[in-house]
Amino acid sequence: MFRSDGVLLSGMDVLRGDVNSISIGPGTNIQDNSLVHVAKSNLSGKVLPTIIGSNVTVGHSAVLHGCTVEDEAFVGMGATLLDGVYVEKHAMVAAGALVRQNTRIPCREVWGGNPARFLRKLTEEEMAFISQSAVNYTNLAQVHAAENAKGFDEIELETMLRKKFARHDEEYDSMLGVVRETPPELILPDNIMPDKVPKTA
Repeated sequence: MFRSDGVLLSGMDVLRGDVNSISIGPGTNIQDNSLVHVAKSNLSGKVLPTIIGSNVTVGHSAVLHGCTVEDEAFVGMGATLLDGVYVEKHAMVAAGALVRQNTRIPCREVWGGNPARFLRKLTEEEMAFISQSAVNYTNLAQVHAAENAKGFDEIELETMLRKKFARHDEEYDSMLGVVRETPPELILPDNIMPDKVPKTA
């Protein structure tokens, strides 16, 4: 779901701001089956909302609980960020990582494992990838939003046109046992593509 504030959520995410607040910046995408929750407070009484900055990518099935993720950070698939975790701008949490309470992940670092620990510095190419990832998901969300805004008649017309003008691969069709009849209006004269004319014995 592409919200008007520029946040992209899949239809399977859970955002549960029941005992505290959740803040998500524009251009951020949170992918399928992710959970964003909050904590009323930790053992020392510190209030723990969940704050996710702008242009952040959160991978599938990630869990973010009472933590902060700054702008243009990346949280990999299946990663878990526990209470008080702070991920700085341009930092990356690897897929499957378990980041323990009150851990701070500095800018330009990759952390991974269980428990998560420093693995290495990010390259310039990886930091560019993180920024581009958020842009790509925002663009994709806009394409989906445009498709979802179409009326039934427009969808039916496009479907008919696709079927009518689609290129078919006869070899692939024959492997599937599909026999297609070419509509008369799409049959080319023999002199247009002579190499495609059936040979006579």
